[in-house]
Amino acid sequence: MWVAYYRRRWSHLLAALVRLVWLGSGKDLAQILQGAWLMLRAARLWAPFPDNDPDGAQACMREFYALVKLRFGQPEDPSRAASLEIDWWRAHRRRQYAPDSAETGDELVESVTRLYCYLFGETEATVRTAAVHRVRAMDLSDQWVREGRRTDSPLLPLERAALIRAYAALLAVIRHEEP
Repeated sequence: MWVAYYRRRWSHLLAALVRLVWLGSGKDLAQILQGAWLMLRAARLWAPFPDNDPDGAQACMREFYALVKLRFGQPEDPSRAASLEIDWWRAHRRRQYAPDSAETGDELVESVTRLYCYLFGETEATVRTAAVHRVRAMDLSDQWVREGRRTDSPLLPLERAALIRAYAALLAVIRHEEP
């Protein structure tokens, strides 16, 4: 998804989002398509730099989380979930333009951690490892962007591996398993 986003291949991103929402939400095709469309719209509103539309992106994510709540009963407050989502997007954007700043790295890990805590009802201590791995994947993605967005870049498998570690750690927490 990140490759499609950073290469502005919106149809590829939409296809990836349809797969993602389908895996996470079941078989209701209308909800899958609506959720994927809302996520795509949010990404497209967020993408331009520096003239993006954070309020529009947040509104789309609020609608997305409202759909999630209809299906699963959570998150309790879709507006809060959307706000936390956009918070990490903002922190990531700041980190993209100050990659060597320890402060922006800490801020990004904290932002992703807060989102995970809220969405999954877990403590910061239990989800922080997942957030650290996800931020590592973001750093690799940002390096890939700075190096020209080549699809044959050796950074892409490293990014994928970091994302797998992030989601495996998160899944272990949610299932209350040993990581």
